[in-house]
Amino acid sequence: MTKVYIVGAGPGDSELITVKGLKAIQNSDVILYDRLVNEELLNEARPETEFIFCGKAPDNHSMTQSTINGLLCKFALQGKTVTRLKGGDPFVFGRGGEEAEELAKKNIPFEIVPGISSGIAAPAYAGIPVTHRHYSSSVAFISGVSKLDKDEEEYWKHVVKSMDTICIYMGVKKLPEICDRLIQFGRDPHTPIALVHAGTTKEQKTVTGTLVTITNKAKDIQNPSMIVIGEVVRFRESIQWFEQQIGNEEEKVPV
Repeated sequence: MTKVYIVGAGPGDSELITVKGLKAIQNSDVILYDRLVNEELLNEARPETEFIFCGKAPDNHSMTQSTINGLLCKFALQGKTVTRLKGGDPFVFGRGGEEAEELAKKNIPFEIVPGISSGIAAPAYAGIPVTHRHYSSSVAFISGVSKLDKDEEEYWKHVVKSMDTICIYMGVKKLPEICDRLIQFGRDPHTPIALVHAGTTKEQKTVTGTLVTITNKAKDIQNPSMIVIGEVVRFRESIQWFEQQIGNEEEKVPV
């Protein structure tokens, strides 16, 4: 039966995809995949499967979202089984909700297959627990591409005052502004912060510092990177594990 599977491929390590997501790949006629999907996963598809790249880099989109929505509907209406393969989780800053909404409008059967989001996976691979019984009972996952203007002041006040740990997606470009806002609205300038680049992959690299030092320390860190802010970052010094295995361990400097 025709169906569209909106699948989270996980954060980068190909082994972190779910069993259900893998089955969707294996049974698809067409796979539309994103830039941050580990392409090793495409080897699991049948030889006759059609692949369509839908990657979006900052300020450089190979395909508009409306075009992607249209292709999902087009192939499904042709009677094909379609997998929309997205990095991380499709409903965490992945625009999966927009795609599902379009399919629903056209009464096309679909299924959401959650994936492991980089917001929890990248910190875990860096040795940073986003929650901890003694240090963090709350965590916020926010986007760094929202406007950092006066209209956002109430938003940032709420985030700063109510959340122990803050994980920011797509925030590298605005890192100095983000740090300034956090300090402006009450975070201690010496709050630990980490940037985890290419989390869960062999290119993973982590830089740690404080809200006042991280901008200079992380000058060479590019997207894709996850920003983690809070006392939980201190645990990296003792429980980092993955980068030791792949030889990308940073110099141990206490934050």
